[in-house]
This record gives sequence, structure tokens and C-alpha cells, in this order.
Amino acid sequence: MTAVHPRVASRPVFALDRLRTVPVMALALGLVAGGVTFIGAGVPSYWGDEAASVMSASRSLPSLFGLLAHIDAVHGLYYLFLHFWIQLFGSSEAVVRLPSAVAVAAAVAGVVVLAGRLYDPFTAATAGAIAAVIPQLTRMAVEARSYAFAMAVAVWLTVLFMELLGRSTPSRRLWVAYAVGLAASVYLFLYLGLLLLVHAVVLLARRPGIPVARRWAAAAIAAVVLSAPMAVIGYAERGQIAFLARRDYATATSILVRQWFSSWPFAIAAWVLIAVGIAGAVLAFRRSRTVDIGAVLAVTWTVLPTSLLLVADRLLTPMYDLRYPAFCVPGVALLMAIGVRELAGLAHGRRVARATTAAVIVAALAAASLPTYLAQRQPFAKDGGSDLRQSARLLASLASPGDAVVFDQSVKPSRRPRIAKALYPASFSGLADVELTTPYTHRARLWDRVAPLTDVEASLAGHPVVWAVEVGGSSSDDVAVLESLGYDVAAVHPVHRTNIVELVRE
Repeated sequence: MTAVHPRVASRPVFALDRLRTVPVMALALGLVAGGVTFIGAGVPSYWGDEAASVMSASRSLPSLFGLLAHIDAVHGLYYLFLHFWIQLFGSSEAVVRLPSAVAVAAAVAGVVVLAGRLYDPFTAATAGAIAAVIPQLTRMAVEARSYAFAMAVAVWLTVLFMELLGRSTPSRRLWVAYAVGLAASVYLFLYLGLLLLVHAVVLLARRPGIPVARRWAAAAIAAVVLSAPMAVIGYAERGQIAFLARRDYATATSILVRQWFSSWPFAIAAWVLIAVGIAGAVLAFRRSRTVDIGAVLAVTWTVLPTSLLLVADRLLTPMYDLRYPAFCVPGVALLMAIGVRELAGLAHGRRVARATTAAVIVAALAAASLPTYLAQRQPFAKDGGSDLRQSARLLASLASPGDAVVFDQSVKPSRRPRIAKALYPASFSGLADVELTTPYTHRARLWDRVAPLTDVEASLAGHPVVWAVEVGGSSSDDVAVLESLGYDVAAVHPVHRTNIVELVRE
């Protein structure tokens, strides 16, 4: 009996002659996604992680490189980009978050190109539209971190990878670009190195031939060698994310709902589409013994990086956070689009019916994502209610030049209200920061060095009014210390999770 071996689709991976409309769709959907997700970008206050970005990028270059030599080197490439961006355009929330929205536009455009070249313009449009409404993508569009960039880089590297697999003649320059791009991506976001394993699985399923496999292996080895220093640095700096061990992020709800979809309605719809897409690919394989490379790519991209992070999180060191697999969103969108394609195929070739089915499903997904989209763009949307900007503005409206200000130091550094002073310095002009000993710009660390309030009694002399900026529910005893020094509480001004306490000494 002759063995039956799996086949891949006979047509080229990238059927360019069928895709004249795909570049236009990619540009249009990318621009729409970037524009829509940028709406409200300046509304939420910064939060602790964004503060790390802005404060690091606002340093002088020598100060920034001094910081990166000790901490946060894994974010160094993004901080360096943001340094020049802030120098040119300023550090307001909307301005600093704009590059993330542009990156989201590039990611959505890349999803359209990838899906169009693997399938057809119908699937390309569907995948791009789905990507644009996935809550994790809409969140990262208004986040001053590197996650949106990671999405864009991941999808365009995959486009390049699929292009190389489908070429009948080798292109040394493109293989070099692929290797360098993979290595550079690790310097942008360490976990993008997992994309190499996704591509390895696709290579095995595609079976492009020994010459192509050898070129990929050479490119992969070059990428690993070039990115090895960042991998070593990342491991050495793993103490920065040791706090993840205390967060218990790796729960079923986190992985299945919050990681990409935020809400149960969207998650249920998404996983149904994913199941349909996988089932369709399996049934097609059983009928024809033909491997759907698009499905292999989408499933691997969706499942493998998260699985490896969870295993490493459990066996090696804490390394899983809900935001870290954000670069897999393009794969998730592609897999969901495959599900829509299967459902639309029930229309038996009737173009209008297929288009209507897809439009209804995408509209339902958009409706399910709308509450999350709006919540992401509220004033206190970040980090469970960050109110750094609002607190700074309220304090500026209440305080007078010559007053002293003290900040709650009992909470974790990324939630300390002190960082508002670095983000919104104009609001603190003329106020005496009596606890400050060394500004963060003069340290190889993220934050200011400060003295305990109990040690700065002499610095309070000559300041009859002190403003204590306290986080509600914290264990701070600042007010009690000030009262022991002869100050009386004159007023308490609540903001959101922060209280501004006015204390006066006669």
C-alpha cells in the first residue's frame, strides 16, 4: 500500500496576481484603525509603566545610557526612540501615545497583507477588521510602551518570512533582512524571540525544500547570535519582574479572556470563531490531505508563545504578564478570520451572502468590544484608576509658591504619587519637595531617591503649609507625622484614588 503524505496548497503561498485590491485595503484599514484607536489617547492620565517610559526618555542621553546599564535595558530601544520623539514633540499623553497608534495602524495593515496573500481579499479584509477591534490592540494603541510596536514588527516579519518561503529563487538580501529584523525585534521586545519558533513550525508544515530550509536555519542562527546579548541581559534583569510571582496572572480567566479579549462576550465570540476555524482546517485536511498553512501559522502564533511563557513562568522564573503576548494579536485575528471564512462559506459561493455574513460577524465583534474601547479612554482608565495628572492639576490650583509638598511612599514605586511631579512638572512649580535627596535624572535608577518624612523636620521650617499627596487605602503615616510636628489638617481634597491633604501650622 502506498503511504499518503500531507500536501500543502498547490498555488503559491503569495498569489500576487489575485491581490490587486489587498494593498489598497491594507492602507485603508490601517489608516482607519490607527485613527479610530487614537481617539481619546490624551484623555487617560499616565500610569506607572508609562511614567517609566516618559521619565527614562526625558533624561539626557548620558543619563539614559547610565540607567540602561543597570536596569530596563530590555526597553532601551523604545526609550531611545521616545527620547528623540519627546525632544521634537513634547511629552503630553496624546503626543507620546501617538507612535503606538501609528504602530497599530501598521500592524492592522500587515494583517491584511498577510491574510490576503495566504487566502484572498475577502479573508484579508475580514482579518484586518477583526484585528482593529480586538481589545488588546485598541488598548495598546493608547499605551506609551513598546507593545504596539511589537505587534507591527511581528506581523511584518511574518509577511517577510512567508514571502521567502514562497520564492522559487533565493534572495540573499531578503534573508539577511529577515535575520537582522528578527535580531532587532528582540532588542525592541525580548519575547519577540518566540516568533522564531512560530516560524519554525510553519516551515516544518510548509516543507519548502532543503535549500529554503537551510537558508532559514542560517538566518535563524544569525538572529539568535545577534540577539544573544539582549537575552543574557534580560535574564540578568529578571529581578525587575519578580513581582509577577505575587500577582497570580496565570489564571484561566486571564489567559482566555483578559489577555486579548478583555470581556466575556468578546472572548466567547472569539473562541467560537477560533474553534470553527480550526475545525474547518482539520476537516479540509482529512478530505484532501492538504495542509492549510494559514491555519497552521495562526494556530501556532496564537498558542505557542503563550504556552511557552506559562511553562517558563512556572518552571524557571516569573515571566508571564497579560500584556506580554500582545504581539500574538495578529495571529489571533487571522485565526478568527479563518473562522469567519468557514462560516461565510456556508453561503455556497454567493458573494453577497458571504460578505453579509462576514460584515454581521465583524459588526457584532465591534459592538462587543465597544464598552472596553470606551473604558480604555476614560480619565482614570489606566492601572485601575491612575489619577496622576488630575492630582497634579488639583494641587496646582490649591497650593501657593513656597508651600511644601510630601508624597505617599508606602505604596509600590510605580503607584507613588511622586511620579506626577516628573510627568507634570509645571503643576509643582514653586513648591518645596522636602523629601527629595537625589533626582532620578542623577541616578542610574528609574525613580527619585527620597528621605523618610521623619528625617526632614528641619526642611519643613519656614513652610507653614504642607500638602500631603496620599494614596487612598495606603498605610502611609505622613499625616500623623506632620500632626506630631504641629500641623493641623485644614482640608482633604479627594481626586480618584488619591487624596490631597492640606496641613497648616500656625
